[in-house]
Amino acid sequence: MHISSSAAVYVISVAADLAGMHPQTLRQYDRLGLVTPERTAGRGRRYSGRDIAKLRLIQQLSQDEGVNLVGIKKIIELQNQVEALTGRNHELEKEVRSRMSAKEREARVFAAGAAGDVVSISRGRRPQGKPEPGAVVLYNKYLRR
Repeated sequence: MHISSSAAVYVISVAADLAGMHPQTLRQYDRLGLVTPERTAGRGRRYSGRDIAKLRLIQQLSQDEGVNLVGIKKIIELQNQVEALTGRNHELEKEVRSRMSAKEREARVFAAGAAGDVVSISRGRRPQGKPEPGAVVLYNKYLRR
């Protein structure tokens, strides 16, 4: 039987043992919003494998790197933002690929325009105007998957 890493199955004492922390530390992190476990009907905390991993990261950042809790909260927020943006980027890439024919996917090339902007051109063609010094032609490897 496989338990998902997002399944909230650990009570606070077990989660604290797995993370190498005191249960009161987990309560404090919950109050600060660093780790927000799911709640049972009786309001008891239930931690997932993902929560345990986050607790270990918090401990590592705090003890080994010397980052304070406010800094750790900001790091976690930025990591969540990066994950969300990466997911959205993959969705948009998939949508673009699905709307393009195979021939269009092969033919799309991006280059630096004369003003330094990014332009889409046909393969084998050059952008109009004289390119800025240091301009680089970028082939869209992401759409060619």
